[in-house]
Amino acid sequence: MAARKQICAKTIDRRKSIIAVKQTAGRDALGEFAPKFAQLNDDVLFGEVWSRESELSLRDRSVVTVVALMSQGLTDSSFKYHLMSAKNNGVTRTEIAEILTHAAFYAGWPKAWAAFRMAKEVWAADDAADARAQHQNEMVFPIGAPNDAFAKYFIGQSYLAPLSTEQVGVHNVTFEPGCRNNWHVHHAKSGGGQILVCVAGRGFYQEWGKPAQELRPGDVVNIAPGVKHWHGAAPDSWFSHLALEVPGEETSNEWLEPVGDDAYLKATNKEA
Repeated sequence: MAARKQICAKTIDRRKSIIAVKQTAGRDALGEFAPKFAQLNDDVLFGEVWSRESELSLRDRSVVTVVALMSQGLTDSSFKYHLMSAKNNGVTRTEIAEILTHAAFYAGWPKAWAAFRMAKEVWAADDAADARAQHQNEMVFPIGAPNDAFAKYFIGQSYLAPLSTEQVGVHNVTFEPGCRNNWHVHHAKSGGGQILVCVAGRGFYQEWGKPAQELRPGDVVNIAPGVKHWHGAAPDSWFSHLALEVPGEETSNEWLEPVGDDAYLKATNKEA
């Protein structure tokens, strides 16, 4: 019981500490010039008003503040700060878009445009996270870890998930939009080569001297030994394929030059 009381006391002290240092912007910027204003800003507005979470949650207070600032056209650094607070307090990208859309009819269309530009910056990271999550939901295989060991042979970010390392090597390779590997050749004295089984997203495969072919889930590419080629994602889509190593004698992989932006965009332009 004593230990529990001690833990509770520490928790209360920690909460008090969080409230006490919740905001120091007033004192930092105006402590000497306007000490009373700084004190009211830090201790009353943020120390007392914002701490009354039992009456109104931090999330709801953030929404009220964002809408109030937007209605006045105050889309400056303080507005960005409150947008970030709203995000940290649980307001999602979809919700902020709806909140600003609704408020636009009351605050004014030009003010909404200004608010949206800043909100897109604050929630930009969520766009990439949402796209990755959506891509993962489209397939049963994991995206895996960043493909750091082979990063020098790729333009853009790729991921690797080993599925089988016995009998036949099978790896799920995932490419972020625009990511592709260098031109390369699979060598073998006999047998060898590679098979790609497309499992999610949209990508491309190209052999040297031939037009690139679009790849969709369910497509299979058989790559013979000695064929110079590259494969990767479409410019606007995540892409994943299983890479199967065909058993052979004296097999090796030769990495060649990167697929430059001009060559990549030219190859994928018809489907981009």
